[in-house]
Amino acid sequence: MTKQIPPDLFDGIIRLDDSQGDLPFHMWNDYLFRALLQVNSEVLKAFVCSLLYLEPQEVTSIAILNPIVLGDAIDDKTYILDIFVEVNGRTRLNLELQVINERNWPERSLCYLCRTFDSMNRGENYRNARTAIQIGIVNFTLFKQNPEFFSNYYMINEKNRQIYTRKFRLCVLDLTQIELATKQDRKFGLDKWAALLTAATWEDLSMLANEDQTLKSAIVTIVQLTEDEKIRLQCEAREDYYRRTEGREELLRETEEERDQLKTQLNQTAARLDQTTAKLGQTEAKLDQATAERDLANTKLAQAATERDQLETQLNQTAAELKQALEALELLRKRGSDSSETEDSQT
Repeated sequence: MTKQIPPDLFDGIIRLDDSQGDLPFHMWNDYLFRALLQVNSEVLKAFVCSLLYLEPQEVTSIAILNPIVLGDAIDDKTYILDIFVEVNGRTRLNLELQVINERNWPERSLCYLCRTFDSMNRGENYRNARTAIQIGIVNFTLFKQNPEFFSNYYMINEKNRQIYTRKFRLCVLDLTQIELATKQDRKFGLDKWAALLTAATWEDLSMLANEDQTLKSAIVTIVQLTEDEKIRLQCEAREDYYRRTEGREELLRETEEERDQLKTQLNQTAARLDQTTAKLGQTEAKLDQATAERDLANTKLAQAATERDQLETQLNQTAAELKQALEALELLRKRGSDSSETEDSQT
């Protein structure tokens, strides 16, 4: 384990006032974060007290239950660097620093919480179950419609708001929402820890070191840790992992943006298709009406043709009857003329 450096030796090790520019690592580097809490018990206790809203004297014992060998390489099986902490022998915390939004934090943190709670020995009374708290320190906002700096979640009755148990809790510290820190958060220094984890320059660290002795101790330890070549290499590996993951996230965001654009275009095309379909429906309705009108006109035309044929038949019959009448009249007239001539000859 790396030897701790007393805070009063700080100025002899590094002069932050003489250092300027960007830090070599992000302070939210999860390997560096784990190494800091594992090496510096003072910082571990102070940080946990801030997260749990406890005074230092309320913590009589604190220990990391899953320490790692600092400097050893991290493979795919151990890259999840959550920290399992026991406080006062009766409360167990699972601390994890998650800076990449993999869009699964609610489910992932719940799995960690269940794993932390399920730590009873065989035959142990359930009433003696230890309090389990999952604390996620994230660099993104989970619920953008309800942003918070530090939030606590319990199992609760949705009707009467009765809390089912206080031994099962989820907490989220959002490093992107420091301005939303409450009076309680600031009282216990959570905003300062968030400022440390989001520091980007030597000037930021210098300001924090001058404000708080515990933060100064944390910064001393961080500097010492990063002077260890093996630890620095692991921090660099984590930085490379962040870059690769952020690259995939950026590609995913671009893909999602393209998908959203295509979806918008598809919706617009669908809307135009609906409009065209509606117009086609209107045209088909007009065509159906015109067809009906045409059929009606054809029916009327057929009826007119039938009536015409009937009239023509009647006219032909009348003409025939008129012809017969004329012929009969002519016959009568002829017979009358022949009768007159006969009478004259007799005379």
